[in-house]
Amino acid sequence: MTFKNEDTYHRLSVQGNGESFHAAYELAAGRLLEQIAEAEIDYPNHIDGKPRLSEAQYHDLSPGDEDLVVGLFQKGTADEVGEAVRSSREAFRWWSREDWEERVRIFERAADIMRRKKYELAAAITLDNGKNRFEAMADVDEALDFIGYYCSEMRRNNGFERMSDPPYPEEDITVSLRPYGTWAIICPFNFPLAITVGMTAGALLTGNTAVLKPSSTAPLPVQQFYEIMFQAGIPDGALNMIAGPGDEVGSALVHHPGVDGVAFTGSLRVGREIMAAAAGRQRPVIAEMGSKNPIIVTAEADLERAARGVLSSAFGYAGQKCSACSRLYAQDLIFEDLMARLAEEAEGLRVGDPFERDTFIGPVITRRALDNYLGWVRKAAEGGKVLTGGKRIGSGKLARGHYAAPTIVTGLPEDHELMRTELFVPILCAQSFSSLPEALRKANDTEFGLTAGIFSTNEAELKYFFDNIEFGVVYANRERGGSTGAMVGGQAFAGWRASGSTGKGTGSMHYLQQFMREQSRTVCR
Repeated sequence: MTFKNEDTYHRLSVQGNGESFHAAYELAAGRLLEQIAEAEIDYPNHIDGKPRLSEAQYHDLSPGDEDLVVGLFQKGTADEVGEAVRSSREAFRWWSREDWEERVRIFERAADIMRRKKYELAAAITLDNGKNRFEAMADVDEALDFIGYYCSEMRRNNGFERMSDPPYPEEDITVSLRPYGTWAIICPFNFPLAITVGMTAGALLTGNTAVLKPSSTAPLPVQQFYEIMFQAGIPDGALNMIAGPGDEVGSALVHHPGVDGVAFTGSLRVGREIMAAAAGRQRPVIAEMGSKNPIIVTAEADLERAARGVLSSAFGYAGQKCSACSRLYAQDLIFEDLMARLAEEAEGLRVGDPFERDTFIGPVITRRALDNYLGWVRKAAEGGKVLTGGKRIGSGKLARGHYAAPTIVTGLPEDHELMRTELFVPILCAQSFSSLPEALRKANDTEFGLTAGIFSTNEAELKYFFDNIEFGVVYANRERGGSTGAMVGGQAFAGWRASGSTGKGTGSMHYLQQFMREQSRTVCR
């Protein structure tokens, strides 16, 4: 079966059924908001297939409106982490020997359930992490894409087992990739379903077991995913879930001697701590750790197209993507014109309630993130010029959420903190350049290396860009997202340098192999 991306809204729009998308989403959102208004839901952890309540809990609040209590989640403990790891290690003994086709069937059943619940899941993502309906559905679609693509890769590679050419005629040799054991899966808030599903599918499909640790700020989609896997028939112990703070649950997981590998998406600081903890145990870490992504616009670009590509990448989901464009280099001949276009169009982007249809930018994830945004704006004004934005949006009901205006800053020196640090808020820093080699030198002058883009109609400039850019996911003239929007099975999402630990990408033919190690078996006749 040929893999195809889910792409719900685009597919319905092409069919002329765009309104059905809005109707189904709004129905699901209305039901969810009614549900949380009626009663506070206590979401348990899950150990060995059984719900588990901890001694302490915390209220998960919606970033769009802190009067909305998403639910009561558990503050797991190191002892509970130990129980979950033991459960997963017990399950590994037989799960790793399960026929790979049965593992695929379980995930395909999970995908069927997820597809039936996709609007419910999208509404939950909007509630819990503030994505607008389009971004939320894209999160669900990407989760489905990961399952579909990785299942197809298992089939294409016959479960990663092959016969090898024997060096001696009396030998029969089988070479296979075998699972490591139990993996810790550390989930991010920004793609709480897609990235969680991708990492978990990578571990479980290849015969490993896993313990999930949701982000404390967006745990609901991870809880829903666990429940879907349970409905799909995942055996007890193969998948466990422990919610709780990173300094206790996360730390206990990555330091546990019974954990054989770690899959992580998050900050560079935490990723490096995880890799340091794993180094002494010689266990694999598959980490994606963000970036400081540049887009270059030359004098030979279509500026209208470039402006759309830059704005989409810089301010989609309030800049809270590891692929978000946060550095813009525009050639001096068109710099002022492009800045004027960007400022005007940025001011027209609607910041508001993420449940509303015409909202483009919802909230940042926490009050701390909003405070960071305001602090960086002050530094931007001191070191450069704020062209637009730079303020909290907080009138009416938006005062109960964490809303920040899309902000464009010019004139900062290249070594300024805002030019070097991943901010994860809607701030775009722009500089001019005179020559393309200068732009590439500036673009590459970072410890990161995830995504980058260029806008130019000059083929020689495009070739120079691709030959010299030091990032793993690169685009030319991509209006739908100049540095964002990689699609599973199409654009391998690979971080170079500090952006990734392996140099291999998610949603690619190389991803599953990272969860396994090679074994050759020789039988002499």
